[in-house]
Amino acid sequence: MTTDSLSQDQSRSWQFWAMVFVTLLVAQAVTLYLMGRVPICECGYIKLFEPGVNTPGNSQHIGDWYTPSHIIHGFLFYLFTWWGMRKASLGARLTVASVIEIAWEILENSPIIIERYRNETMAIGYTGDSVLNSVMDTVFMALGFLFAARAPVWLTIAVAIIFELFTGWLIRDNLTLNVLMLAWPVEAVKVWQAGL
Repeated sequence: MTTDSLSQDQSRSWQFWAMVFVTLLVAQAVTLYLMGRVPICECGYIKLFEPGVNTPGNSQHIGDWYTPSHIIHGFLFYLFTWWGMRKASLGARLTVASVIEIAWEILENSPIIIERYRNETMAIGYTGDSVLNSVMDTVFMALGFLFAARAPVWLTIAVAIIFELFTGWLIRDNLTLNVLMLAWPVEAVKVWQAGL
């Protein structure tokens, strides 16, 4: 097989997996819309980044302070699929990661999880994500996955630690605290996150 035919095969493979990814994003968007999620922020406009944490715009725009958590999801899903699916192509592994992320995004926007966020975490006024924000969370996960696939392990770990420490310091929340407070709420953490 020549280098040109290998290159064409790789290109076709990536085109296929890119189409699968886009199809999954469309399915995610349609599912969330049918669940009653708003397509974009009810404010009527789209921002690249929402800087407020406990504001009506949080989880409604393209990015917010929880975007680093979704990038870290990508790092973790890359690790898990590398362990469990070593013989699978990168595209197949990204597809599995995307299905997991999308399943979480749909669950996260169900009434039971929204209520849990409101009662047990610092997201007191949380009403769920907009469709745009949820789909972008999946895109950021995919970017994190692809970063982990290409970057040295030490760099991926360093970026994850920096993201966790920075968002923990800046907004008193991060992926670790979010998981902790959803799974096993700690009153002292809740008080600290409230700034009391």
